[in-house]
Amino acid sequence: ARGYRIVARNARAGRVEIDLVARRGGLLVFAEVKTRRSRAAGAPEEAVDFRKRERLVRGAAAWLAANPSRGAHVRFDVIACEWDAAHGWSLRHLEGAFDAGD
Repeated sequence: ARGYRIVARNARAGRVEIDLVARRGGLLVFAEVKTRRSRAAGAPEEAVDFRKRERLVRGAAAWLAANPSRGAHVRFDVIACEWDAAHGWSLRHLEGAFDAGD
């Protein structure tokens, strides 16, 4: 809906699973999707810790090695899906949630 084209879902690269790979123009997005039914364990995006970010960056590098995208800018996003009994499911797309060096 926002002009993204899904390139891959649940892609395996470098022994890492990448939830979503999407393209919008010259931008290639690697996205981690986190879902929570309650805040008992915190907000969904809080689960994307240093280890998970490091793993996604490593997987993105492996995916890019296997699927060269000349001139594409790369971004790492988080999509947080959260259940609220009063309002149902809500989605937050955190664009540029972290950098490869974070």
